[in-house]
Amino acid sequence: MLPPEPNLEVRSRLPERANGRPPLLFVHGGYCDAWCWEPYFLPWFAARGYSAYALSLRGHGASGGRESLFVAGIDDYAVDVTRVASSLPAPPVLVGHSMGAAVVERLMAAGPVRAAALFAPVPPSGLGPVAGRLLAWQPEYLMNLQRLDAPHLAGDALAALRPMYFSDDVAPEILAQAVTHLTVESPRAILDLALPSPRSRPRTSTKPFVLGVAGDRIATPADVAATASYHGTTATIVPGLAHMMMLERGWETVAQPLLQWLERGANRA
Repeated sequence: MLPPEPNLEVRSRLPERANGRPPLLFVHGGYCDAWCWEPYFLPWFAARGYSAYALSLRGHGASGGRESLFVAGIDDYAVDVTRVASSLPAPPVLVGHSMGAAVVERLMAAGPVRAAALFAPVPPSGLGPVAGRLLAWQPEYLMNLQRLDAPHLAGDALAALRPMYFSDDVAPEILAQAVTHLTVESPRAILDLALPSPRSRPRTSTKPFVLGVAGDRIATPADVAATASYHGTTATIVPGLAHMMMLERGWETVAQPLLQWLERGANRA
């Protein structure tokens, strides 16, 4: 493992007054950073009484560690989340998206967590079958991922990647901002997720909240259901939307089930 990264970007929105509810810590997926939670999720949950935080994993966004990103693995990312979580006023509910969900699962296996939500998680079979499916649909998918250079993103690369991550009706201003936050991802982290691995069972009695969206071409409803089954629970599948669900026009249809799950008891765990 790499040494701890001391410089981690954390974005936050706080409620107007303290209310005893646990903080939420959002963990982004691959090829992006903490910004993806900021336009909608952070202010929305803060307005409903939750201190909402999102970190950029090492080598992403404004966090340090870019020079060693090439060899950073999921365990290194888990250390980043633990470091930020330990700095919060109370143990947080962890909310991970895609690769970030795998990071949260790693923490669930390492020791008890207060509660966890997994959005568009990597299925237990690993990324291998997912990559094969995407390559059959879009042969240049992986090549375009390796061409990510946000300030100079070629139009053909953006055109090829957009259907993987966004619906056709994504707000133009959101898409424009999202492009500036695209970044390369650690090959080591992708390798960690590529093949099936003997995941350790979570060391918590609280089952995670598992959610996917019907329009996701990366984590399909079947993939999400497989993760939910692994954890002994059922998946919530929201109609429509695409992989970057937190930035879609219908983002609130994803935020609302998460809030309902929190209100049913995760905030008291």
